[in-house]
Amino acid sequence: MPTTIFPSLTVYLVTCAVLVLAQVVYVLVGFGSGLVALGLLALVFSDIRDPVVLLLLVNLPAELVISWRARREVRWRPIAVLGVGIAVAIPAGAHVLKTFDTHVMKLALGWFLVAIGVVFLRLPARREGDLPAWLAVPTGLMAGLLNGMFGAGGPPVIIWYHLTAPNKTAFRGSLMTLFLLMGLVRVPTYALDGLVTPARLWSMAAVMPAVLTGAWLGDRLHIRLSDAAFRRLVAALLAVLGLLLLIG
Repeated sequence: MPTTIFPSLTVYLVTCAVLVLAQVVYVLVGFGSGLVALGLLALVFSDIRDPVVLLLLVNLPAELVISWRARREVRWRPIAVLGVGIAVAIPAGAHVLKTFDTHVMKLALGWFLVAIGVVFLRLPARREGDLPAWLAVPTGLMAGLLNGMFGAGGPPVIIWYHLTAPNKTAFRGSLMTLFLLMGLVRVPTYALDGLVTPARLWSMAAVMPAVLTGAWLGDRLHIRLSDAAFRRLVAALLAVLGLLLLIG
């Protein structure tokens, strides 16, 4: 019987339940899977690298589908600039994950997200031209660093697209496209660092039914949500994700 990362049936079932919730959130708004799931799975896994790598692998199908469906809404120039910064910084983040204590950075990121979420609850959406183009470079670098460290590179680009995306479809599609690009860099990077193991690959296959169920539910909810309600939900989730980092 193939070896997995689950020490017991209870841990497997808990992981499936968490992944359903994480995929609902992820496909509904375009982010949140890593931070929601890691905050909960850290309670049942002794090695945080197990859920980090598992989430990388199980998120790829949703990212592929949503990116393809929203391809006409995606603005490719800022994605290209953000993507270069992300690709450059992910290996550095993966090295930090492997060798350093990231507790202090998680606390700083948590407080930042709480503050940003509170501000964004009252902030209207803005047009892409309202932000200086040069900000895409440091935004991409920070996203890549955080993504390589603990699979949570969303906050910098979430803030970018909250201020620039014209509607919820463009917001979700652009984020998913970026996360897909991150994933395509992270998989070989993690593999070279010995983080993608047979046990983690078998575990991905074992939880895929739960992942697909959550993705389907999230997509149904996304269709029914108005743009105004979507923006408020994004702002609230930023604050919640910040709190999860602070208590995690």
